Amino acid sequence: MSKRHSAKYKIDRRMGENIWGRPKSPVNKRAYPPGQHGANARRGKMSDFGTQLRAKQKLKGYYGNITEKQFRRTYDEATRQRGDASENLIGLLERRLDAVVYRAKFVPTVFAARQFVNHGHILVNGKKVNIPSYRCKEGDVVEVREKSRTMALVLEALESAERELPDYVSVDPKGMQATLTRIPSFDEVPYPVVMEPNLVVEFYSR
Repeated sequence: MSKRHSAKYKIDRRMGENIWGRPKSPVNKRAYPPGQHGANARRGKMSDFGTQLRAKQKLKGYYGNITEKQFRRTYDEATRQRGDASENLIGLLERRLDAVVYRAKFVPTVFAARQFVNHGHILVNGKKVNIPSYRCKEGDVVEVREKSRTMALVLEALESAERELPDYVSVDPKGMQATLTRIPSFDEVPYPVVMEPNLVVEFYSR
């Protein structure tokens, strides 16, 4: 188990927000930073750099176990594409295979999505893909491997009312298949909290 996975809710505490919108988040009970002095921590006005860094940490943390190197590489690719860099960044992140698996509600969390893909439970267009960062294209069909469809994790996630299915992912719950119908714009992505990809762009372009 990675340090990020074992301490995933510390991200919520550090940010002071329930970034995945989960009922188990400790922020629902203690909306102050973790640690011995968290409850008494002073919160002064944050600098522009601090605000940008926080926006970057929150967006990167939302997508689970993405390393800083991977995230920076994704940003660099977003800036090379035509159009708005912040929109491109969100589009690239939402095209990650683990993100599509999470959006399709095949698993309950983004951390579970990464592990689910790693363990070979997912097919893309009929072929096994075990790379969470694999980038899906419009029209790609992502499905749970037949042998994995009776797993309690999958069945419970599909039945959960905790999250809504976004319009850009078409899901067949019975067939356990999902199709990425289009690359979403930022305002289409169902983040439970306010994300600011424009500040992420500002952070890296300093």
